[in-house]
Amino acid sequence: MIGEGWYFEDYEVGKGIRSSSRTVTEADIVNFAGVTGDWNPLHTDEEFAKKSAFGRRIAHGTLTFAIMTGLLTRLGMIEKTIVAFYGVDKLRFTKPVFIGDTLTAIARVVEKDDRGDAGMIVMEAEVVNQRGEKVLTCVLRFLVKKRSAGKR
Repeated sequence: MIGEGWYFEDYEVGKGIRSSSRTVTEADIVNFAGVTGDWNPLHTDEEFAKKSAFGRRIAHGTLTFAIMTGLLTRLGMIEKTIVAFYGVDKLRFTKPVFIGDTLTAIARVVEKDDRGDAGMIVMEAEVVNQRGEKVLTCVLRFLVKKRSAGKR
């Protein structure tokens, strides 16, 4: 659905979306560590991670969140219509993500708030792995243009 994106009027409370999937690679983890400066050995040192509760390296939780935002963005719904990413609430990392896990983002509109020339969209979002296990949950808030804005 690439194109103009969804305007405030296009969002329906209760409407769900599902992204395509993407596999987490070692390069993702190394690149994310380099960009953020988070070189925690749980993510970057195989021998250290073997002795952890997880038994192997895990992806950064914030990398999983970033992947989710990318998967949702690829749907095209905010293309040319987003005004601002307002924030995220209730962010939880519920299971570890390992190199080789394939992630899919799922979201559902739970609230709309008309703000004049734009509108706030609230979505409950989650990321699931290839086994259908939730690895991340959160509530996303973003402001989008209204189709009727400027036509007064």
